[in-house]
Amino acid sequence: MRILLVGGGGREHAIGEALVKSGSEVYVVSKHKNPGLTGLARDYGLAKETDVGRVLELALKWGVDMAFIGPEAPLEKGIVNVLEENGIPTVGPSKEAARLETDKAFARAFMERHKIPGRKVFRVFNDPSEMRSWIDDFGKPVVVKPLGLTGGKGVKVVGYQLRDNEEAKAYAEELIRRDEKVLIEERTDGVEFTFQVFSDGERVIPMPLAQDYPHAYEDDRGPITGGMGSYSCSNGLLPFVTREDYERALETLKATVEAMRKEGTPYKGILYGQFMLSKEGPVIIEYNARFGDPEAMNVLPLLKTPLTEIAEGIADGNLKRAEFENKATVVKYLAPRGYPTNPLRGVKVEVDEGAVRDAGARLYYASMDENFTMLGSRALAVVGIAGTLEEAERIASAGINGVRGEVFYRADVGTKESVEKRIRIMRDFGKEFEPGLC
Repeated sequence: MRILLVGGGGREHAIGEALVKSGSEVYVVSKHKNPGLTGLARDYGLAKETDVGRVLELALKWGVDMAFIGPEAPLEKGIVNVLEENGIPTVGPSKEAARLETDKAFARAFMERHKIPGRKVFRVFNDPSEMRSWIDDFGKPVVVKPLGLTGGKGVKVVGYQLRDNEEAKAYAEELIRRDEKVLIEERTDGVEFTFQVFSDGERVIPMPLAQDYPHAYEDDRGPITGGMGSYSCSNGLLPFVTREDYERALETLKATVEAMRKEGTPYKGILYGQFMLSKEGPVIIEYNARFGDPEAMNVLPLLKTPLTEIAEGIADGNLKRAEFENKATVVKYLAPRGYPTNPLRGVKVEVDEGAVRDAGARLYYASMDENFTMLGSRALAVVGIAGTLEEAERIASAGINGVRGEVFYRADVGTKESVEKRIRIMRDFGKEFEPGLC
């Protein structure tokens, strides 16, 4: 089968690898040539992922049988609608269904309309005085969010990026001036986790849970990034997530897919729920309409079911199964020095792929061109896979020794100490649980 893959990051490298492993021929379109995808692809087209017309032109030229959309930006542009209108079945939600990610106000109103479990108190404002008055009346710490895509950035939380509700009001007013509207919602305390599922518009099949490390620096300090790494456990849970909390989070995602179907905009593709595990249980922080990056690199290497089979099931509405190995994973992203505020660009990195493999690790390229020149965002990821989290983390750390250059990474991603910190947070909130195997 010929499959068009749109996107050129670490997430897409992992998708491309899984598709080729499934026996498919992969054709790639992205704005730069990913070194890993270059070696996998039968052909490669350079274009912005949001240039839907050009992507369609290349898809027709190559005679692809199907398409798989990696990033969120082309979903917002309606790339799935256009490809399917031209006879190309596509893995990814339509422009209308992708609003769960691309329009936060829509997502919150949708959750309220359908009484989706795990929803938060929220309001959307276009008037600064009304916004200020509501925050004062609410009287609790808030979160301020831009309404559109932010690439994992732009959201600010009182008690973290903002000192108090007064700073929240000032930031919200800035967003109203820039974007005309802003989303304000209650702050929920706890520990975040990622829950990704496959959906064919009706059926929902879960993937192993993962936890992202969004802060740039160790001990969860520094600015928010697109994600400096992540880990998953051999039992598909996380050490602080009980089976009951897992089932409640899964019910939120199932209810979301069912509600989308009822509204006439069936959700087909990957749905990613970013949850906060609070004292009361899992709360949905936001939806994403595609694989997480880095979380795709936690789950796709464990996939036993051919990804091509899953893709076909999603596209034709007949999704049957998705089985995963019972192993732990650790993803460590290497980023250019200065990332995310003032990253180095145009600097080459030396990669000894043999040394990475000798360490037992996997390598996924991201914001780097075919000459191994960094383009300013997260450059490449090293992944460890093993029976235990401790061993997976050791493998990932050893694999990083195969990379040389002006890069940095979070050494604490997936370590016992960082995981125990998250367990302590939940216990401090009064959550009672027995940590699961990892």
